[in-house]
Amino acid sequence: QVQLVESGGGLVEAGGSLRLSCAATGPIDSINAMGWYRQAPGKQRELVATITSIGSIAYADSVKGRFTISRNNAKNTVYLQMNSLKPEDTAAYYCNALSTVNYFTRAYWGQGTQVTVSS
Repeated sequence: QVQLVESGGGLVEAGGSLRLSCAATGPIDSINAMGWYRQAPGKQRELVATITSIGSIAYADSVKGRFTISRNNAKNTVYLQMNSLKPEDTAAYYCNALSTVNYFTRAYWGQGTQVTVSS
């Protein structure tokens, strides 16, 4: 099974930056895409950014121009660089991986890392 370990969350003032990391272990070659989701208290989990195995990238409209997703294949790690942070970016951020084995696709999640942006 794929395992995901996130790091890099914390407390930052509005306008500041943070970088989240997500290291994947297990059957790495089965991963089709990885991404970041976030969930604020009382709200549904929402997509932030995704990157596929061939490098296609997508962002939520709310983070376009401020957040950048990237990956280091040698380290099996995906990053989320977050700049110009706003209080509304405050949420638990979760790493996600989609893995396909024997034509069956399964989603894996990390444990989450808290990002708090103060105004």
